[in-house]
Amino acid sequence: MSKEYQVYVLENAKERRYIGLSEDVDHRLGQHNNGESKWTAKHGPWKLIWTSSRLSLSEARKLENKMKRQKSGIGLQVIMDEYSGSSGS
Repeated sequence: MSKEYQVYVLENAKERRYIGLSEDVDHRLGQHNNGESKWTAKHGPWKLIWTSSRLSLSEARKLENKMKRQKSGIGLQVIMDEYSGSSGS
C-alpha cells in the first residue's frame, strides 16, 4: 500500500502563511512549533488553518506547488475550497 500525504497551511499571529506536505500533519505542526524547521522557527508559533484530503505523494507535491504559486488571497482560497479535507479553524 502506498503512503498518503496531506498538504497543509499554517498561519502565525502576523497572518504569514506556510504551505507544506506531510504524512502526519499533527506531528509536522509540532516540529514547526518546536523550532525543528529552519524557516518556520523564526516566525512561529503556528496554527493549522487547513489540510487537504489524503493524496499520493505525486498529487500532494503538485497541489503544494500550485498553492505556493498563489501565495495568498483569493486564488489560494479557491484552491483550499476545492481540495479541502478539513480546517484548523
